[in-house]
Amino acid sequence: MTLTRDHCARLDAEDTLAYARARFSLPAGIIYLDGNSLGALPVGVGERVAHIVANEWGKGLIRSWNTAGWFDAPARIGAKLAPLLGAAPHQVIVTDTISINLYKVLVAAVRLRPGRTTIIAEQGNFPSDNHIIDSVARLFGLKVRYVAVEEISAAVDADTALIELSHVSYRTAAIQDMAAITAAAHAKGALTVWDLAHSTGAVALSLDVDRVDFAVGCGYKFLSGGPGAPAHVYVAERHHGEIDQPLTGWFGHREPFAFAHDFARADGIKAMLCSTPPMLSMLALEAALSVFDGVAMTAVQAKGRALGDLMIALYDERLAALGFGLAASRDGMRRGNHVSVTHPEAYRIMQALIARGVIGDFRAPDVMRFGFGPLYVRYTDVSDAVDIVDQIMRDGAWRSIPHPAADAVT
Repeated sequence: MTLTRDHCARLDAEDTLAYARARFSLPAGIIYLDGNSLGALPVGVGERVAHIVANEWGKGLIRSWNTAGWFDAPARIGAKLAPLLGAAPHQVIVTDTISINLYKVLVAAVRLRPGRTTIIAEQGNFPSDNHIIDSVARLFGLKVRYVAVEEISAAVDADTALIELSHVSYRTAAIQDMAAITAAAHAKGALTVWDLAHSTGAVALSLDVDRVDFAVGCGYKFLSGGPGAPAHVYVAERHHGEIDQPLTGWFGHREPFAFAHDFARADGIKAMLCSTPPMLSMLALEAALSVFDGVAMTAVQAKGRALGDLMIALYDERLAALGFGLAASRDGMRRGNHVSVTHPEAYRIMQALIARGVIGDFRAPDVMRFGFGPLYVRYTDVSDAVDIVDQIMRDGAWRSIPHPAADAVT
């Protein structure tokens, strides 16, 4: 059947998460489909940051490390985030960036498997992950085997120290079977490191049940923590007694204000801390997490899946005939919360879309990503976005857009 806008409006009227849209400050006239890169601003976060600046910093000054709870924030926010990960609260902490945290957990995992000489990683994963893996391998004199994601389980052997991969692909949104891959690694004595960049706040996770060893995720995508929001680290409790991460900064010390000459590792998940937390962005993320109050992650994932299914159906009806390709799984049960389509002129088409109020993003060389923040994206947003793609392709508006400069943010 033809998917009309009226049909999509009925889906919006029946949406059990429709109330959550009011929890965000969304600019008028914009269809925002880039929550997979930067989540929309939650209501109240700006006011919270203003209060921190004017009162906790401005009046409390350095006393606020104690009186305003700044010092305890990384563990407190980690505990608030833990239910979204399917994790016990004492196994999650908020700190640093996702890349720094990945470096820390990779080194910690390698040190837990002395004598093993191979890291297995996902071919085609987000390049930053693989750059960091290469660096860790050089540091320890290890080999890295990059294999297709569907071959990772079979590639693990008795020489494998760890495997690292993304739970949701940054390009195709394909979801990996976390439980099965982790079990395959453990069967050979290897450890798992999972990148949750496109998973946290988007899909239901069960890190504890799935027996994950280490995971890292970011705060600025589906968590809507703000640009550059602090990342998070998960370490299974069974590894807490042996965590030996390389960035032994003072916040990871058992008694940071004793100023002892020798390093004594903090207990538990606090061992993953390093330097002084960026408190403005840390507390902005804490405020942003309130948008998930009373929301089940299974419902979030179901809404994201439905939005993606709608996008793919509209692609079939309208975009395929205009020269686009589909770079996303049609199986919604194995797809995260974005849909990628391809076109040789993807960058210029996306820029034309943005000029008309539809914000998605571009990934080289030819991918247009449309991300669905299930708490604020409507079915009619998806329908209207496809209408505008159709208009741009038919009127040729993209042809006047220049190609990107070498240093452009895309």
